[in-house]
Amino acid sequence: MVEESEKELKQMWDDGLADDELFFIGKIVAHWGAIEHEIFVQTLLTFDADESAMDELPKAMNNMSFNRVLELWYDRVVAHTEEPKRTVLEKQKKKIESYKEYRNALVHGMWDWDRSQPQIVTTTRIRKKKVITTKFNEDGLQDFYSELAQINLYIRYPNGAEDLLKENAEQGLYVNEAARRRMSRDQDK
Repeated sequence: MVEESEKELKQMWDDGLADDELFFIGKIVAHWGAIEHEIFVQTLLTFDADESAMDELPKAMNNMSFNRVLELWYDRVVAHTEEPKRTVLEKQKKKIESYKEYRNALVHGMWDWDRSQPQIVTTTRIRKKKVITTKFNEDGLQDFYSELAQINLYIRYPNGAEDLLKENAEQGLYVNEAARRRMSRDQDK
């Protein structure tokens, strides 16, 4: 059982991040996870998906390395997609690869601040005995979030909004996942 004084300490600790920074970091983490999920599922669907075949999936599909899943996605999905969609998917793969280190710095770095530059957040991490420092500001976080949102759209809908709107029209009334979950939670109250 947590004592009352321990609860107070938990609530008093300040992570040092502004609400807008937290918002964008949360969106970045959510979008990156959605990208990984979509690429994994698209790749998985290229295999015989009955349970007996699951034992025969390549090691990359154990989802321990997104890099390996991304390569498998390229080989099994992108390489077999017709133009112009293929070019769109290839572009998204290049973007994902170019953003991996920035995302890793954000998610795996140790955070620090310099009081003389309050608009800058610095992360430091060690990789292969090398110190890697990355600086973030609100505009950079917002831009990164926006890029990830666009990648998410294009890996699902390589023709962009046209495909999305067509799918929504075919499905009828569309309620996005966040709104659907909010409605369900409201009904449970």
